[in-house]
Amino acid sequence: MDALARLRSKLEDMHGLDAVTLLLVWDQRTMMPAGAAATRGRHTGLLQRLGHEMLISPEVGKLIEESERLDLDPDSDDGALVRLARRAFDKAVTVPASLVEEISQAAAEGNQAWVEAKEASDFARFLPALERNVELRLRYVECFEPRAEPYDILLDDYEPEMETAEVRRIFEEIKPELVALAAERREGVDDSFLTGDFPLDRQEALSRELVDLFGTRPATWRVDPTPHPFAAGAGRDDVRITTHYFPDNLDSLFATIHEYGHGLYEHQVPEALAHLPTGTGASLGLHESQSRLWENLVGRSEPFWRFFYPRLQARFPEALGGVERERFVAAINKVEPSLIRIHADEVTYGLHVMLRFELEQDIVNGRVELRDLPEAWNAKIWDYLGVEVPNDAQGVLQDMHWSGGMIGYFSTYLLGTVMSVQIWEAAMRDIGDLDESIEQGEFAPLREWLGEHVHAYGRKFSPQETLRRATGSTIDAKPYLAYLRRKYGAPVAA
Repeated sequence: MDALARLRSKLEDMHGLDAVTLLLVWDQRTMMPAGAAATRGRHTGLLQRLGHEMLISPEVGKLIEESERLDLDPDSDDGALVRLARRAFDKAVTVPASLVEEISQAAAEGNQAWVEAKEASDFARFLPALERNVELRLRYVECFEPRAEPYDILLDDYEPEMETAEVRRIFEEIKPELVALAAERREGVDDSFLTGDFPLDRQEALSRELVDLFGTRPATWRVDPTPHPFAAGAGRDDVRITTHYFPDNLDSLFATIHEYGHGLYEHQVPEALAHLPTGTGASLGLHESQSRLWENLVGRSEPFWRFFYPRLQARFPEALGGVERERFVAAINKVEPSLIRIHADEVTYGLHVMLRFELEQDIVNGRVELRDLPEAWNAKIWDYLGVEVPNDAQGVLQDMHWSGGMIGYFSTYLLGTVMSVQIWEAAMRDIGDLDESIEQGEFAPLREWLGEHVHAYGRKFSPQETLRRATGSTIDAKPYLAYLRRKYGAPVAA
């Protein structure tokens, strides 16, 4: 067996360990007994350590060197795999395996601490786990040569080759317009009917209907409840998305559509890449572009609701039977500053992301004491959105990310939102009658276009190169801002 074949075999094994770890994480967040957090941390930590040790072994380093000498086409599957392996090896070799194991174990235990603290709305109960996670992430940063900003090292794990300064520049371009649009309260939009009696069994059936409607291969998906929606799974034929059901509203509907976008990305990765590190999304930002595209550009659009609203009314006739479609669409697109990021409208959502991005930099640079995070959080929510935070559960504890040490993650939500509009406009140009297809309940044209122009590349190329191949441009906030102006630039009529 030549060097490239042996390298592929090693990388397949490492990818398999990552897939098993994801299944353990999915289980923890959906059905694991709460008391098993420490044990689960030992198991996930072990798997992460074993994968790390395999990656940084002298044998793998030698196989990468030998494969690099083969003069492979850089656009080929193998050329991209070797390039990705080199990047992963060079990063991983600087990090002790023991630290990787500690980080994974702390994430598992921290997640359970977060669940309990959120239920009690008590940040103090979460603080020890947060302190441990932050301390481990700072030790991780110290493993690398200094960058322009320490945060660059953490950001690179989630959005490869993107620097903090570039994210800041993009956000500074967006921020004034979001603030101005958010300040224009949409008087006269009645959304009171969105709060009512929405039986959970019907919401669960609705989630399954949506996933089937948008399209999957048979017997390859699950939809499960969880405190904080996410997507996971072990590969293209084992996709597991989650949502959170509330008995008095339909927020689960948009969470399900959002997570469908994530799941579809993994589902449509080519079989040839499926068991390799190249067989997943290019970055969290690209992943988020897919979920935000389905959630907002499909799920909040007039064409979609011309098709789907009668079905929704049939499921919830008591709450929505007397509500006209136009009123419903106006309500789900209402701009109103609120507390919870995942339930925020399209305009204020970006401000939620920006404040988290800023707080994370404050954490990494020691500009805020962790015990003071609730106060810092509440102050930023007030500054950006003019909303008072009533408790920790609806404030600093609302997101699970810091419980797993995922610092550097939050900016990808807004980066992905920006990219979603670029991708949508490219799909519109190529498909031509996309709105008409959606109004007819035909989602295959969009699904197949995304499969060909985004998902087919997997992780072969950098996020920005993947975006360029799909749209002709790297990240550009202008289409996103133009879209918001078209949709929200004038007050909605009463």
